[in-house]
Amino acid sequence: MATLVLGALGTAVGGPLGGALGAMAGRQIDGAILGGPPRDGPRLKDLAVSTSSYGQPIARHYGTVRAPGTIIWSSDLKEESETAGGGKGTPKTRQFSYSISFAVALSSRPVERVGRIWADGNLLRGAAGDLKTGGMLRVHTGHGDQAADPLLRAILGDECPAFRDCAYVVFEDLALADFGNRIPALSFEIVAGEGRDTIAEMLGPTGDARTSARFERLAGFSYDGGSLASALSLIDRLEPLVALTNNGMVAVANASSGASSDSATVPTLSEAARWNEGEFGRETGKTFVRSGTGAPLSALRYYDPARDCQPGLQRVPGNAPDGGNTVLEFPGVFSAGDARALVRDAAAREKARNEALAWRCIEIDPDIEPGRLVRCPDRTGLWRVISWEWHAAGVELQLQRHVAITSPAAFSDAGNAWVPPDRQPRPTVLRVFELPWDGTGSSADARLFTAASAASGPWSGAALYADRNGALIPIGDPVTMRAIGGTLVAPLRQSNALRLEPGATATIRLHDAAASLDTASIDAMARGANRLLVGAEILQFLQAEPMGEGLWRLHGLLRGRGGSELAALAGHDAGTEVTLIDDRLRALPEHVALQASNGRFAAIGLGDETPAQAVLENVGASRKPPFPVHGRIVRKGDGALWLAWTRRARGGWTWLDEVDHPLVEDREAYEVGLGPVANPFARWTVAAPNLVLDAQTMSRIEVDHPGEPLWVRQIGSFARSDPLTLTTLATS
Repeated sequence: MATLVLGALGTAVGGPLGGALGAMAGRQIDGAILGGPPRDGPRLKDLAVSTSSYGQPIARHYGTVRAPGTIIWSSDLKEESETAGGGKGTPKTRQFSYSISFAVALSSRPVERVGRIWADGNLLRGAAGDLKTGGMLRVHTGHGDQAADPLLRAILGDECPAFRDCAYVVFEDLALADFGNRIPALSFEIVAGEGRDTIAEMLGPTGDARTSARFERLAGFSYDGGSLASALSLIDRLEPLVALTNNGMVAVANASSGASSDSATVPTLSEAARWNEGEFGRETGKTFVRSGTGAPLSALRYYDPARDCQPGLQRVPGNAPDGGNTVLEFPGVFSAGDARALVRDAAAREKARNEALAWRCIEIDPDIEPGRLVRCPDRTGLWRVISWEWHAAGVELQLQRHVAITSPAAFSDAGNAWVPPDRQPRPTVLRVFELPWDGTGSSADARLFTAASAASGPWSGAALYADRNGALIPIGDPVTMRAIGGTLVAPLRQSNALRLEPGATATIRLHDAAASLDTASIDAMARGANRLLVGAEILQFLQAEPMGEGLWRLHGLLRGRGGSELAALAGHDAGTEVTLIDDRLRALPEHVALQASNGRFAAIGLGDETPAQAVLENVGASRKPPFPVHGRIVRKGDGALWLAWTRRARGGWTWLDEVDHPLVEDREAYEVGLGPVANPFARWTVAAPNLVLDAQTMSRIEVDHPGEPLWVRQIGSFARSDPLTLTTLATS
């Protein structure tokens, strides 16, 4: 109607604010043209969120309800920064995250517990008590022995109140990244006894009345303030109540108790008496009045547990919701079927209760007092004594027809509502490794990285620790970016890693089924795209084909990148860990590795019952030179042997045309050895990529060490490379 039209127009012209104003104007026009049913009772808080303002009442809750609460204390925002990127061709970026600590008052009476918590409509805390984001939660139930919260006491000192008789929660360092770096709109599932005991719980503290009344269909009720009488009057419309006197005490009971129409215990009034006091009943001593009760009840708005206690609406069959009907606003929790039966019965009672009777008696039975049911000599049915008034000549009673209507729950549908899934936080999967130097930054630095991830589902990050003989030492800020990692589904064959293999494939399964891999061009691969750490090998892939449920097939492999040819030559078994090398990795300072015993690290996230463990892989890969290539030998005529090779340099991921990569070591040096690498029979150190073994030397070593290899490796500033076999001595 007009609301939709004007709301859309307002948004188009003036943005969100214009849309809000347009919708407001539309509702006013709708109300003026179409009318709207009047509403009785306190307004249900459809969009209520946690707020903070002086003088705002803190509600009392009974049974199980969903309520917003009131923020009663808050700290300043806490800012943390994390540096990401800095890889080859990628600038470093600094990312900021924020957290905050605050307290929210929930109920001005004690509660049993706090269940789920919603933030901006999504679950912040699940039914199992798990927070879906970083931070801590403490619940204070509001009982008389309640102690002050430790965080508030540490900040406020001895003046910190304990807030006894007030239930509240304290969030400590709640991460705000999921909520736009602001305190989200919160609502809480509050459990405070049984909803059917609401009437007794409300009257209990007064000491002025006793009650046996129960509201069996009521699951929860929120009392926002006002007089107790007004709250009971509201309940009376759905669950009729009666106030009885007994030995000078007032007792509140269900009106339906002991109200059987054939009960022999219901007294009958004496014949009506006439006296001349006042004009009322001068002739007969009685007056019957049938009057309307105002706009008939047409609908009930309530909180529906099937919709996570969002407001629901049930209508009275046959009562159209036009301007002449009333919608009852009831801040209680009912099932859809109970709500439908309650509003139907309430409408029928209010329609029948328009019959009133005034009756004068000279003598009265002592059992006939306000609240009791009686019979009238010339009237059918039962009547309730509403009030009495003593006069000199007798007693004047005000009676109202009693209607006993209690229907069973009716069939009704709560309607469709989006209910956020209550997913458990996923445990952390951790991998820690060292990568070859990529040519950026200092060549003397070790390139240590952590890859923290989790299976599909909630995962808000994890805190990192170095494991020092079983003691966990914190490492910097928590990891918040989920790395892309997984395992090989099938073995990856051996490769000599000489050139791009267009027909080669690898099948992997990612930990996070929602993660994705991208296809890259040849040029993008040349710039370092799609690098994947498989075991100790770095490979690149051209195409990524999704196969569903986290399964991916990679096509077009470039193996043995960054000097990892030996790992490519060995191949990989199924189950080998794989990690995408991109900005999602967390760089670790080199001194952190020194804090870990035997390179052991740990991570703890919200879903980790025990710390996720990992051991540092590829130790020394950053400073280890790649082994020489293109080995060549020439046997001279005099028996001498000429050995040569081509050197490579750390950080040289591509071959440069016509020039060598710059040497990043302190000096150029090579070790040529004979026999076992660990304990060679002979070795020679040279400063150029070649060596000549004269005829005499060759004659001697061929006789003494037949079948042994001659190899070369580069001597770097920090480590020696793997060896390249140049030749093997002949055997006799």
